[in-house]
Amino acid sequence: MNINYPRLAIALAACLCFSLTGASGQDIKLMRYDEDYSHLKDSSRNLYNTLKFLPLSADKKVYLSFGGEIREEYGGKINEDWISNQGFNSSFLQRYSLYADLNIGERLRFFAQVNSALENGSKYGPAPVDEDQLAVQNLFAEYRILKDSSNQLAVRIGRQEINYGSGRLISVREGTTVRQYFTGGKVRYATPRFSIDAFVLAADEVNFGVFDNRPSHQANLWGAYSNLNIQKGGNFDFYYLGIRRDRTEFEEGTGKEIRHTLATRYWKSGGGFIYNLEAAYQFGKFGKGDIEAWTMAIEFGYTFEQVRFKPSVNLRNDYISGDKKAGDGKLQTFNPLFPKGGYFGFNPLVGPSNLIDLHPYLTLALTDKLSVQADVVFNWRYSLNDGIYRPGGNFNVPGSISNHRFIGTTYLLSADYKFNNHLSLSCGGQYFRVGDFIKDIVPLWDNSKFFNAQVSYKF
Repeated sequence: MNINYPRLAIALAACLCFSLTGASGQDIKLMRYDEDYSHLKDSSRNLYNTLKFLPLSADKKVYLSFGGEIREEYGGKINEDWISNQGFNSSFLQRYSLYADLNIGERLRFFAQVNSALENGSKYGPAPVDEDQLAVQNLFAEYRILKDSSNQLAVRIGRQEINYGSGRLISVREGTTVRQYFTGGKVRYATPRFSIDAFVLAADEVNFGVFDNRPSHQANLWGAYSNLNIQKGGNFDFYYLGIRRDRTEFEEGTGKEIRHTLATRYWKSGGGFIYNLEAAYQFGKFGKGDIEAWTMAIEFGYTFEQVRFKPSVNLRNDYISGDKKAGDGKLQTFNPLFPKGGYFGFNPLVGPSNLIDLHPYLTLALTDKLSVQADVVFNWRYSLNDGIYRPGGNFNVPGSISNHRFIGTTYLLSADYKFNNHLSLSCGGQYFRVGDFIKDIVPLWDNSKFFNAQVSYKF
C-alpha cells in the first residue's frame, strides 16, 4: 500500500503556522511527551492555546493537549557507495506525526502518537530508516506516584520513545525520517539534581507498510540510566544496558548475541568551556564465544560568548574497538546498540564500530536565527582484522582483504535557520574523500558527495 498525502495538507500547515506565529512562545522538545502545557489553564482561548490545553472537566484538571509535526526533506547523492560512475541518486523524504496527551488530574496521563514516514525517488528503494508508512509511535499510560518540586516518581507502561545522554548508544534517532521506539515498562525517579530510569523494553520489527510492525515478544533491551548534576562541577551519567539479539552479523560471523554495557559520561554544555567525556565497556556472549569490547570519546570546545558571531571551536576524538581476529570465536567489535546515526556526516557509510576518528569543527551564530557549522572528520579502522560498519551498527564491508587503516576524510558544511518556535530550515553538504582502505575494497572507486535541505514545522 502506498500513501500519497495531498498538497492540501502542506498548505493547511503553512496557514496554521502563520496563524500561530503570534502565539505565546513554547519550548518544543525532542521528546514531545516531555512538554507540559498545564500553565495555559487560565490563558486566553486562541487557536494555539486551545490545541495545547483543551479542558474536559469544569475544574480543568482533566485536559487534552494536541501537537504534531510536518517535515519535508530533499537529499541528493553522487557515487554514494564510493563506486565510480555510480551516478546521481535522490530522495524526497516526508514525516507526518500527530499526538494527543490526556491528563487526568496530576497523577494519571495517557499519551498517543502516530507517525508516517515516506520516501520517494531513490532508484534503490527506501532504506529501513526512511519509510514506515504509518505506525503507532507512542502509546503509553503513566502514573505519577510522587510529583512535587523535590521528588518525582513515575511508572510508564506501553510503547514509548527513549533518548539518553549524547545518543551514542540509546537514541530516538531524530535525524532519520523513521524515529526509533520501544515497548515495555519504565520507572523514573528524579530530584532537582539527580535522576534515574530503570526499564525493560522490546524493540519491534519495523516494516515499510501501514500498521505492519511486528512485536518481538521478548525483552531485548533492559538497563538503568542515571544523571547526577554537581553545581559548578558538571554532570555525571552512569548507566548499564543489556541487549539480546538472536541473529547479529559481524566480520567474526553471524550468531546470537547477549551483550552488557557499563558506561559513564562526564559533560558540560553552555557558554565558555564545553566538554564531553564518555567511556563504555562491553561483555557477554556471541554464539559460544566471549565478548570484550570498549569505546572512549573525548570532546572539548570553547564558545567565545563576547565575540561577534559567538564562535565555538571544538575537537572530538573517538576510539571504538574492533575484532582482533575473525573466526577465532571471540568478539571485540563494539556494538553501538541503538544509536542516533549520522555520527560522522549527513549520509555516512561509516558507523561507530571498529573506528578511530578525529573531528574538529567550528560553529558560528551569524544571527539570533541563523547558525552555521563546518566539520572535518578523519576516519581510521581501529583493527586491521575487522571491517567497517554502518551508522546503526550493521555490518557493511569486510576488512581482512586490506592492510590499510585509513578509511577517508569527510568534509561537511551545514546551516540552520529558525524562523520561529515552530518553523525551521536546515541544509548542508558533504564530501567524502576516500582513503587507502576504500581504494583496496572498491576496485573502481570514487569520492562521494551528498547534500540535503529540510524544512520542519512543529506545533
